[in-house]
Amino acid sequence: MTPQEKTLLIDEILAAHYGAPFIPFSYRDPLSELVSAMLSHRTRNAVTRVAYLNLKERFATWEEVIEAPTDEVEEAIRGVTFPEVKAPRIQQALREVAARNMGELSLEGLHEVSVEEARSWLEAIPGVGAKTSAAVLSFSHLRMPALVVDTHHHRVALRLGLVPAKSSLDKTARILQAFIPEDWDGQRVYDSHQGFMRHGQKVCHWRKPNCQVCIVREYCDHYAAQNATSEG
Repeated sequence: MTPQEKTLLIDEILAAHYGAPFIPFSYRDPLSELVSAMLSHRTRNAVTRVAYLNLKERFATWEEVIEAPTDEVEEAIRGVTFPEVKAPRIQQALREVAARNMGELSLEGLHEVSVEEARSWLEAIPGVGAKTSAAVLSFSHLRMPALVVDTHHHRVALRLGLVPAKSSLDKTARILQAFIPEDWDGQRVYDSHQGFMRHGQKVCHWRKPNCQVCIVREYCDHYAAQNATSEG
């Protein structure tokens, strides 16, 4: 079985087990999703949501965020990790979007290009990596087939042996994105992320994976290695 075949088999098992299709948690426009994704780095979802809502309440438009003193933006997002870093980065990202879009502060046009082109365009913005670019395309109302790979998804992929050992999160995201069939739409790709993510949250924990209840352990390199060690 090739890594792609193994990935798609496990994906099907996890998606069915955790209840796909999953209802999208966000219906934001892609520019708003970009800001939210940048706020979310190393920050819990609940804290990110509060910071995002504070920002929207404090400033009526994203143009106002650009023009505001950086310390005011920082104050609005105070609850997130590293607000002193994220505030200027968000302002810079918004300026970059406008500068590269003939002055228009919008990302709606990304739906006119391929996922690969859209991600490359986004990742040219300072502070935007693979996870953020995929989140903008997948979680926003664009619903493009970009695969988000978070730390849970990454951990599950590593343990199962779907990607090379010690693969970085960004490298894992690139590999798994390439495995996605061309006929998958945005919903199906979103379901894939949700299945792997939920498995990482509920079963394949970072410190102590609960292998005894894992429904894909027969395909898992980590489980096989652990068994071989205990039997040896």
